[in-house]
This record gives sequence, C-alpha cells and structure tokens, in this order.
Amino acid sequence: MSALGAFASALFLAFLGIIRLPRVVVSASPSRKFRVKLPESLQPGEPFVPPGRNVVLFRDSEGVYAISLVCTHLGCIVKPSPNGFECPCHGSRFAPDGHVIGGPAPKPLPWLAVSLEGNEVWVDGNVTVQPGTKARG
Repeated sequence: MSALGAFASALFLAFLGIIRLPRVVVSASPSRKFRVKLPESLQPGEPFVPPGRNVVLFRDSEGVYAISLVCTHLGCIVKPSPNGFECPCHGSRFAPDGHVIGGPAPKPLPWLAVSLEGNEVWVDGNVTVQPGTKARG
C-alpha cells in the first residue's frame, strides 16, 4: 500500500513539474511582407534601406524596385556603395542592379516583388522576380 502511495505522489509531483515548466519564448521575426513609405526627398537611383530590413529600395523614372541585401555567398548583409553593393564579410562586390562583379558570391542579389498602393510600397521578401522588374505607378 505504501508503494502505491509513493507512486501516486511521484506522479503528482511530476505533473506539477510539467505544469511549471518554462514556456518557450519565441522572438517574432519581422514579416517578410511589409509596407514602406519612401521619403519624399528620395532621388532617382538613391538607395533607401528601411530600418530593420535587409532590403534596399530604389525609385527611378520607370518605377520602384527592391533588391535583397543578403549576400548570396554566406548570407552576410551587404552595404550599398557608390558603385553598387559590397559584402563586408568576404569581399563580394555587386553592381547597382545586383549582379556579381567580384567573388566569391556565386549568384546575383535577388530582386524582390514590389507593388504600389498610393504613395506606399509593399515589398514581398518571399517572392523573387526577374531583375529589372519594377512597380509602376
């Protein structure tokens, strides 16, 4: 009888321990589809990197487009430069349209889907498009 009591106590304490386990805390990453309001002062061909995003947006006479800033070599975040983009980790260089001009990156920077709603730009980081694809509006 005492064995049964000890077993029931152990089960009860185990159940209490499970209930009190810490809850998993998951940091929500920013949505890969987001809305951006371009600055009024943004000049044609001038890069605009929205705060907290790994994307650069450009506006020109043909429309608005977005290029990912994630290097295709090992995933570092490239930085806009006067001649395009440069990877601070391993030295890859990209032209202003994202194509590779200096390795070790194996592929160009992907262009991302954009759409316009009024004066706001929607960027969908889950959808890549052909280089040169621009949202017109």
